[in-house]
Amino acid sequence: MHVVLAGGGTAGHIEPALALADALRRQDPGTGITALGTERGLETRLVPERGYELALIPAVPLPRKPTPELITVPGRLRGTVKAAEQILERTKADCLVGFGGYVALPGYLAAKRLGVPIVVHEANARPGLANKIGARYTSYVAVSTPDSKLRNARYVGIPLRRSIAALNRAEMRDQARAAFGLDPRVPTLLVTGGSQGARRINEVVEAVAPALQRSGVQVLHAVGPKNELPQIDNMPGMPPYVPVSYLDRMDLAYAAADMMLCRAGAMTVAELAAVGLPAAYVPLPIGNGEQRLNAQPVVRAGGGLLVDDAELTPEWIRSEVIPVLTDPGRLAVMSRAASEFGRRDADDLLVGMVHEAIAERRGQR
Repeated sequence: MHVVLAGGGTAGHIEPALALADALRRQDPGTGITALGTERGLETRLVPERGYELALIPAVPLPRKPTPELITVPGRLRGTVKAAEQILERTKADCLVGFGGYVALPGYLAAKRLGVPIVVHEANARPGLANKIGARYTSYVAVSTPDSKLRNARYVGIPLRRSIAALNRAEMRDQARAAFGLDPRVPTLLVTGGSQGARRINEVVEAVAPALQRSGVQVLHAVGPKNELPQIDNMPGMPPYVPVSYLDRMDLAYAAADMMLCRAGAMTVAELAAVGLPAAYVPLPIGNGEQRLNAQPVVRAGGGLLVDDAELTPEWIRSEVIPVLTDPGRLAVMSRAASEFGRRDADDLLVGMVHEAIAERRGQR
C-alpha cells in the first residue's frame, strides 16, 4: 500500500500528516509514504527529518475567501495538478489524504482525475477553500471539532505526535518540573504565544508575574525566539518565574503545567484537550475568527476559559486565572473535562478511514 499525503505549508498542516504517516507505518511497516510539498513550505525540513519521501510541486496560493483572484486559480493550477498526477502515477498511490494548504487542492484534483481514493482531514473549525472542494470528491472527511459544517464530516480529532498522545502528565510531572527548574509542589502556569511568541500575551504576563508569584503560582513562559527574555527578579521565598525563548519539548512543558495561557490554534487546542491540560485561550485577533471557533467546543465542555485579545489584562489574569490555579478541586474538574473532550486516537481513526476508502474503491472495480 502506498499513501500520498497533501498537507504542506504550515506546521498545522504538516504535523497531522506526519502523525498519520507514523500511524500507518506502526500498523504496517511496509506502507509507502510520499508527502507532497512546495519549495516554500516547512515540509522541506520537517518531512525529511521524519524519514519520509518529499515530492515537490509548484505552489499555487489560494485566496481564503471568494475574491476576483479566484477566477485565475484554474489556469495557475494546471501545471501543478499535472505534477501531482505524475507523483500519484509514479508511486502507484492507493490513496491521497489531504490536510489543506497549498498542495491539497492540486492533490485532490489529480486524485479525482486518476480515480485515486481521497480522504480529507480538516484541522480548523472553519475549513479552508481546498478542503471545501476536496470534501465534494469523497465521503471520507475527518474533522477536528464536532461543530464542523463540512459535508460528510466525521469527528475524529487531530492526529498528534505520540509523545503528546501517549503523555501521562501525572507520571512525568516531577521530572518535567525539575527539567525547567520549577518547584515540584507549586501550581504552575505555562504561557506561550505560539512558536514566535505573542506580544500581547508576553506584555500582560510580564506585568502580572509578581501577582502570580504572590498568589503562590509559578510561571514557565516561552516568549518566542525573536523576543528578549524579561528581566523579572525572583523574590526570595516566592515561586519562580522562568522565561525561556522556545520550548522544544512540549510534552515536558505540558507535564510541568497545571494550566496554560495561549493562543487557540487548532493543534494547540487538540493537544491540550488530549492531555487534559486546562487552558485560558486568547484567540488571535486577526484572520477569519477560526481560533475562537477552535476553542469554543472545549471551553463549552468545561475544559478551558476564553478571552478576547483586547480583554486580556493583568486584572483578568488576577480575577479569572489565579482563582483556578489556586483551587486544586477546580483544576481537577477542568482537567477531566478537557480530557473527556480530547481525542488521543485520531491517528488510528484516520488510518481506519484510509483503509475504508481504499477498500470501497477496490470493491467498485
